[in-house]
Amino acid sequence: MFLTVAVAVTTSAKHDSFSHELLFSTELGISQQDEKLTHLHFFFHDIVSGTNQTAVRVAAAPSSETSPTGFGSVVMMDDPLTETADRSSKIVGRAQGMYGSASQSELGLLMVMSFAFTEGEYNGSSLSVLGRNTVESAVREMPIVGGSGVFRFCRGYAQAKTHSIDEMVAVVEYDVYVFHY
Repeated sequence: MFLTVAVAVTTSAKHDSFSHELLFSTELGISQQDEKLTHLHFFFHDIVSGTNQTAVRVAAAPSSETSPTGFGSVVMMDDPLTETADRSSKIVGRAQGMYGSASQSELGLLMVMSFAFTEGEYNGSSLSVLGRNTVESAVREMPIVGGSGVFRFCRGYAQAKTHSIDEMVAVVEYDVYVFHY
């Protein structure tokens, strides 16, 4: 799907020595008419214990152990992203980053991660997520704040739905919608 987006480029009378305005199409080599909306669908496997652990707690406040929400704990992750909910299905990328328990009243996480893709036309490209994830909600929405590779200049959102969860693994279904060039 191709969308036309109007971008206003203004000329300023004053420029600093370290910056200048660019003309969108001539200096960046892309046209507003080239903007696409892409839908990505994959599953995130957050393995918190066992021999193939992909998420590790790296910090905690003294009160995290007694908090009903784990408030103050921080986890680093390098989680596989797969085509289906089956852990043995094709890996299409990794979710790399961290999440922290940021709410004292509900299971609310601050997610800071990159979806680093390793397959197909998005191989070598990534999307950056920064937002709140209320884990017990049926559907959570988090902003896509940027990207790299084919996702340079992107913007969009990710919807997360818990597919399954047990004491070792949380499997989360992601539907991601991004505008990019």
